[in-house]
Amino acid sequence: MKKAGLFFGSFNPIHIGHLILANYILENSDMNELWFVVSPQNPFKEKKSLLRDHNRLDMVQLAIKNYPRMKASNVEFSLPQPNYTIDTLAYLKEKYPNYAFSLIMGEDNLASLHKWKNAYLLVDEHQIIVYPRLSDEPLPESKFEQHPNICRINAPIIEISATEIRRMIKLNKNVRPMLPPEVFEYLDGSSFYK
Repeated sequence: MKKAGLFFGSFNPIHIGHLILANYILENSDMNELWFVVSPQNPFKEKKSLLRDHNRLDMVQLAIKNYPRMKASNVEFSLPQPNYTIDTLAYLKEKYPNYAFSLIMGEDNLASLHKWKNAYLLVDEHQIIVYPRLSDEPLPESKFEQHPNICRINAPIIEISATEIRRMIKLNKNVRPMLPPEVFEYLDGSSFYK
């Protein structure tokens, strides 16, 4: 049985913080692979700052091309909207029966996990790898804090946000150090986020 960690996000754009975290998890856990699951644009929410699904997937593929244990996944692009994590996991378990999937999330998500669709089933059936996040206020304790499938990791906290990168691009500021070189090249010279 192969173990794969699922890192869900809009990756708008993927940046070095994502790669540092993903690499840390791969090097400090029993995961064989880590999949970046690119979340599709919600058809009911028009977000001007969100690049098209295929552009964000292209950037993830470019960013991880030198990391053989990382994969880009567009699995949610073809699933019914809105996407619920539990449904995506059910689909992946059926499609890849030789894989055990873990969920990777920030501790801010863990605090609100009890509000997710079928949250208790999700936690009972999957390992949840929780990485630290900086927060202005202390986060409420998760209802799942003591669950044996919750695995906290002491990953480095990288304070880079895609929101800040998009803001800087709009202002014609240099974002090269924050992005994998291939992603910088992809965005440089395009009108994305301008």
